[in-house]
Amino acid sequence: MTPFFSILLGVLIVLVLLAMKPRFIGFRSQSMADFAGKGPAFDLRQHLSGPIQCEGVIYGPTGRVASRFVADMVGEWDGNTGTLRETFRYDSGAVQERCWTLRLGNDGRIIATAPDVLGEGAGEAEGPAVALRYRIRLPESGGGHVLDVVDWMYLMENGTIMNRSQFTKFGITVAELVATMRRVEP
Repeated sequence: MTPFFSILLGVLIVLVLLAMKPRFIGFRSQSMADFAGKGPAFDLRQHLSGPIQCEGVIYGPTGRVASRFVADMVGEWDGNTGTLRETFRYDSGAVQERCWTLRLGNDGRIIATAPDVLGEGAGEAEGPAVALRYRIRLPESGGGHVLDVVDWMYLMENGTIMNRSQFTKFGITVAELVATMRRVEP
């Protein structure tokens, strides 16, 4: 084998390994089976009901803090269909509102829609974890980009929900969100 082909083969192997990395290592490699029977059951009808206080940080593509926010949320349920109204107040002074409609299946599956979500988001709950995948259109002030989102929420023993989301475009992570959500007394 000539040195050129050896180098080309080496580059090809590295590219294949890099392409396979998200499937086996890191945040996106999690599966619902990882959480089966491992903590309190995350029932959206219970844990995303009533007034909820949320605080979070958004990291940009370099890993630096791009924005901080506080959000007031209110969840309401009628059987297996719920709405989650969110009002975000960012450190820039901007305010953003979103209203999710959540439909729960008897098998743990979740269908999620919102005005800035393209089509339907799909997810599921297992043990203390909920995962959603959806495509979101950023507001024009954020460039109007359409991003793919992987959103994981983890129910803690004290009822607090930890939320971690990754936003990608063309398979490249462009932002990450970390937030806490706590139910508050009305």
